[in-house]
Amino acid sequence: MTFADALLDPDRTPSGLRGPTGAQAGRRFDVYRNNVMASLVQAMRDGFPVTQRLVGEDFFAALAAAFVRAHPPDSPVLATYGAAFPAFIADFPPAAGLPYLADTARLEFALRRAYHAADTPPLAPEALDRPDIHHARLTLAPAVTVLRSPYPIHAIWRANVDPSAPRPAAGAQSVLVTRPDWDPLAEPIPEAEALFLTALATRSLGEAAAAAPDLDLPAALARLIGRKALVHLEVPA
Repeated sequence: MTFADALLDPDRTPSGLRGPTGAQAGRRFDVYRNNVMASLVQAMRDGFPVTQRLVGEDFFAALAAAFVRAHPPDSPVLATYGAAFPAFIADFPPAAGLPYLADTARLEFALRRAYHAADTPPLAPEALDRPDIHHARLTLAPAVTVLRSPYPIHAIWRANVDPSAPRPAAGAQSVLVTRPDWDPLAEPIPEAEALFLTALATRSLGEAAAAAPDLDLPAALARLIGRKALVHLEVPA
């Protein structure tokens, strides 16, 4: 067993690891392992505070520890650690009674990802003023994420970060995460707008708009321009 593997297995000690007296360094290694696990669980707490609030500290600690063992960091930079956490929650049997939890964690991670995303100059609004705009391919800023959920994830998230927010009402919600200036922004958007933005990744503006029949295209484009969420436009020759 390697040193790294033993750090995530509470019942194993790396073979050949000895203390100052030459004895097996089991107890010393246990202390080190516990410190490493505690640090990684704390990183998860810092990255998913609303998720922790929804389940409580003890449940979250067990959930985070199980995740860390299944998905150890692959980088020393922990700022964006936890990308696989929402999917892990969805498959974690003890969390089955909270079906909205995974999507809420996705929203939290999207906000953190937006905060650390690369800076990219926004597209000038006048760039959209051209007769062949429907053939254009638009590129969204690196900070942008579109989430679609059968649960009111924005309302759940907001109720846990803003004491004055109303209680969440049942129902599906789509959420747009952007970073207009310095801080990430999460806002609920119409389902048609979420379908449109998702389609933009692989289709032209006209094709993406056609994929969302109830879309208010001018409002959707105005939102993207206002949030500095468009960074490139290309029209095929």
